[in-house]
Amino acid sequence: MARTPTEFVVHMLLEGGHREEVRFMTIQEFQQWYSNELTPKANSTDFITVPIKNVQGEYMVIRPSRIIAIRVEPIFSSSVDRY
Repeated sequence: MARTPTEFVVHMLLEGGHREEVRFMTIQEFQQWYSNELTPKANSTDFITVPIKNVQGEYMVIRPSRIIAIRVEPIFSSSVDRY
């Protein structure tokens, strides 16, 4: 029986070597944000909002053209806590 991830961590590598991490509860949430927000503005230098649902009162904006790489990592409830 295949395991189901409890959440997905999206690692973004930005110009200048900065790294950011954002969590999505489902892969569909990530895919929706990626296809509706990020992809259409991929070459834009205007800010877009990155959803941060696990930290109340905090938000992040990013310039899509400054994202060099994205890695999506499934996290399983049995995974070792990395904090």
